[in-house]
Amino acid sequence: MKIGIDKIGFYTPHMFVDMNKLAVARDVEPEKFTIGIGQSQMAVAPVTQDSVTLAANAALEIIDDEDRDKIDFVIFGSESGIDHSKSGAVYVHRLLGLNPNARAVEVKQACYAATAGIQMAKGHVALNPESKVLVLGTDIARYGLNTSGESTQGAGAVAMVISANPRIMELEEHNVYLTNDIMDFWRPIYSDKAFVDGKFSNEQYILFFNKVWEIYKEKSGLELKDMEAICFHLPYTKMGLKALRTVLDEAPEDVRERLLENYQISTTYNRNVGNIYTGALYLSLLSLLENKELADGSRIGLFSYGSGAVGEFFTGILQPNYREYLNIAGHQNLFKSRKEVSVEEYETIFEETLPVDGSDIEFDISKDPATIVLSGTLDNKRQYVNKNR
Repeated sequence: MKIGIDKIGFYTPHMFVDMNKLAVARDVEPEKFTIGIGQSQMAVAPVTQDSVTLAANAALEIIDDEDRDKIDFVIFGSESGIDHSKSGAVYVHRLLGLNPNARAVEVKQACYAATAGIQMAKGHVALNPESKVLVLGTDIARYGLNTSGESTQGAGAVAMVISANPRIMELEEHNVYLTNDIMDFWRPIYSDKAFVDGKFSNEQYILFFNKVWEIYKEKSGLELKDMEAICFHLPYTKMGLKALRTVLDEAPEDVRERLLENYQISTTYNRNVGNIYTGALYLSLLSLLENKELADGSRIGLFSYGSGAVGEFFTGILQPNYREYLNIAGHQNLFKSRKEVSVEEYETIFEETLPVDGSDIEFDISKDPATIVLSGTLDNKRQYVNKNR
């Protein structure tokens, strides 16, 4: 039985800041941001968007009434959770009007969580072939203003429906995964901003990729020539390229050129959104699929990495007529409709946060064009609104 990605959707907030202008404001050469780390724009999340609303908006565009009935498992992957106890999946489940006879959980392991969710979903569908699973990778990357990590911030979510007989991508076996307890990136409970040892994290990312790739080749018997493309977790778009270059000598020139070309295409969306943690790998996949017509049956490699650290390499096979089931026009419109904000406006928005003392607050949701928004807090409870219901 084939199991894999039947639908995939994406959402990012309606505002962004230009990385050239941010560089000038920070007294940094613009090329350091646009070429050095490979970022052009950075999504800016208003206070009316959090990991729950981003995930719900991403899912809203892809699910229909049949999905609402058949989805019996919601897996919310995030490192931007909004409650230490209640899962973000429960909120999303209600906001989308899903079948009440469902499981809803939140999973966490830095940027790896959505991949963990996909593997959990595969197991569930294998046991329940008529079921569908909604997997969400949703995050707001925050390092703080004028910090070394500021240029790798971002916000967005990717939603995927995992099912039997998928219409977009069948997920193959031969997964290879690796865990090692390291401190390359972390965010303590008391902090709303992350900490990172940038150089160490880059080294570990590449090391993990090299290790799982070597084991994958042994386990599967496949090589670079068997991959039409390899998509990477992208905290910034140059990161995956650094890893890919370490293995290109294994392939002939034509394969190297193909992988490099498709890699650049796979970074298109990420370059203009920034880091979305758990959803970054799948935003890269979506970027590749929507910006290039690949042949049906093409094999795509996927490298997932979550600091701390867990890494995994696996592959998928594109299904017949897969592009018919993508929301290409919708995502193009999403990008076209975004509004650029100045650096000063971005700084003001960044500093606007929810009360930490339990006090009530109400936001003006008319300024946020999203369908699903956070309208405020009341009695220590976040108030969510689906404008269509």
